[in-house]
Amino acid sequence: MTLGFPKKAAMTAALFAAVGGVAFGASAFAASGQPVATGVQPTGLTARTTASSKITSETVGKGTVDGRAWSVVLEYYPTLPKGYALPAKALKAEAGKSSLLCQRMVIGGVRIDHQGGPWADCQPIAGAHDPGKAGGAGLWGLHDKGTSGSRLFVANVGADVAYGVVNLSDGSQLKAVATTVPGTSYRAYAAAIGDGRSITSVDTYNSRHHRLTHDTYWR
Repeated sequence: MTLGFPKKAAMTAALFAAVGGVAFGASAFAASGQPVATGVQPTGLTARTTASSKITSETVGKGTVDGRAWSVVLEYYPTLPKGYALPAKALKAEAGKSSLLCQRMVIGGVRIDHQGGPWADCQPIAGAHDPGKAGGAGLWGLHDKGTSGSRLFVANVGADVAYGVVNLSDGSQLKAVATTVPGTSYRAYAAAIGDGRSITSVDTYNSRHHRLTHDTYWR
């Protein structure tokens, strides 16, 4: 995907509405110097592989928001797992995509989009290095489609992005380091937005702390 943020967001939402709601979330979408960061979100770096299912997972962000624990974990399935099936109307659009990437987001012990079943927020992909996966971002929450309350901002990024900085309406910043699912090219970073706060802009940086993008789509 090489489209700009707003156009890409519209296409992403439309595509996953067409395939039966297996998109990453039912929330707001966009594509997406050493700054001083407050409220830095810790990142887990330990991968977990289950031999029987060949699932590889990676925690891309975790911490506490509004007094509740939160986490974002990416799960990579090299083959479509048992019990998962693409809706018939999506078979043509997803032809050749025999792997699955799931974004598991939890706030206060409750998984976001759990009402959609075990495969909510899972996306069919073409193996461990699908180039179409990078570039999307979204806000997710437990109610109001991620527009209020405690929310999680998750950005899927390319190899050039080392970290992102989420600038908030109260002047604070959240720095989140991008993490890769081992054995794949899937990278993401995540930050938690507290109730009553909003995003003014999101910046991404490379490993030399040079700013790569400046996104004000979330205003």
